[in-house]
Amino acid sequence: MNYLPNNIKQIRTLKGLTQEQFAEDLKVSRSRISSYEENRAIPPIDFLIVLSDYFKIPIDILVKNDLSKTKDASFIEVGNKRVLFPITVDGANEDLIEIIPVEASAGYLRGYSDPEYIEHLNKIKLPFLPTGTHRAFPIKGDSMLPVKSGSYIVARFVEDVTNIKDGKTYIILTLNDGIVYKRVFNKIDEHKMLLLVSDNKKYDPYYVPIDEVLELWEFTCSINTQEYEEHELKISSIATMLTQLGVELKELEKTYK
Repeated sequence: MNYLPNNIKQIRTLKGLTQEQFAEDLKVSRSRISSYEENRAIPPIDFLIVLSDYFKIPIDILVKNDLSKTKDASFIEVGNKRVLFPITVDGANEDLIEIIPVEASAGYLRGYSDPEYIEHLNKIKLPFLPTGTHRAFPIKGDSMLPVKSGSYIVARFVEDVTNIKDGKTYIILTLNDGIVYKRVFNKIDEHKMLLLVSDNKKYDPYYVPIDEVLELWEFTCSINTQEYEEHELKISSIATMLTQLGVELKELEKTYK
């Protein structure tokens, strides 16, 4: 299906432009814009290129994807080729977030830059989230206890990797390891790398070259899918763990500075 006519009108409207203003920007007649939006004419390839450059959206997204549910025109450019989809909304105009299913988490490494893959992910509504583009990622293993395997981390997309806050937790999509959830320390200036640290002291910290980091998502909240055992909820145990973690992180910072 060709979504182009509706998409042109949708993005033009989101940018607050009349047909006259839009036509003036593109140096064409208003009637030409009207004919494209009403599907009375098909834009030639050279005009599609102009549209793509103007909207900062790839041509295939303009043509093949329904952008009618986007609520703003703040498309995020990642590198030179990829565009992170803007936040989608439901019928009540409330933000929706995509969920990466456990069984398909390995496929996210192949599909993270494919608009069609992202478009077909299940979505949920979490009205308490702060502004920004969010996704929910499944967690495997016990490296980030007390976050259990099978839980989901809801995280906000970080456009600029240099904005990392040392010691905060992030979802990192890496070229070789896929999706990982770790505490992150910025070592870009010294080593052109990020230092990833597990909360579970059984796992050693390790470096990831910055050019292998494909996406970075900052922790917003977690969703547990399993009930905690009684011993896991003992305040004394949790307090001890946090104290040990604080000491370890301070030592790590000294070691890797």
